[in-house]
Amino acid sequence: MLVREIMSTQPICCLATDSIQRAANLMREHRVGALPVVESQNHRRLLGIVTDRDICVRLIAEGAPAATPVSRAMTPNPITCNSNDTLAVCESLMQTHAVRRLPVVNDIGICIGMVAQADIVLHDTPQNVQRMLREISKPNGRTEPQRTILSA
Repeated sequence: MLVREIMSTQPICCLATDSIQRAANLMREHRVGALPVVESQNHRRLLGIVTDRDICVRLIAEGAPAATPVSRAMTPNPITCNSNDTLAVCESLMQTHAVRRLPVVNDIGICIGMVAQADIVLHDTPQNVQRMLREISKPNGRTEPQRTILSA
């Protein structure tokens, strides 16, 4: 199976100059957790990706104003796949880089779609899905926050 068979086409995108409030509103309106960040809406050359978590953890938690540009929260030059890649290649990229969503670009870097974990879950074998979820969820050297137990 190829990525083009399962990807979401015509993804909702934002610009690096858009505010994080606009990006968050687009995410809410379209019920997505990530937006490709593109050069312009007419020429959708991929610049980055911004997730709801990026906005919350990188900016909101620091008290950044709603007018802060997306460029401050986005991940530039994200890992991508091509619509002609196999599902196995896409899964491998997700596992290796511990990401849950991949922008799909054409041969000249134009964003033409998105692939999310959910897309793969709906189309792949249970064994492959289990392996992918296990690998993506590994801490990869990240340390879990220490939990403090308060006694009464």
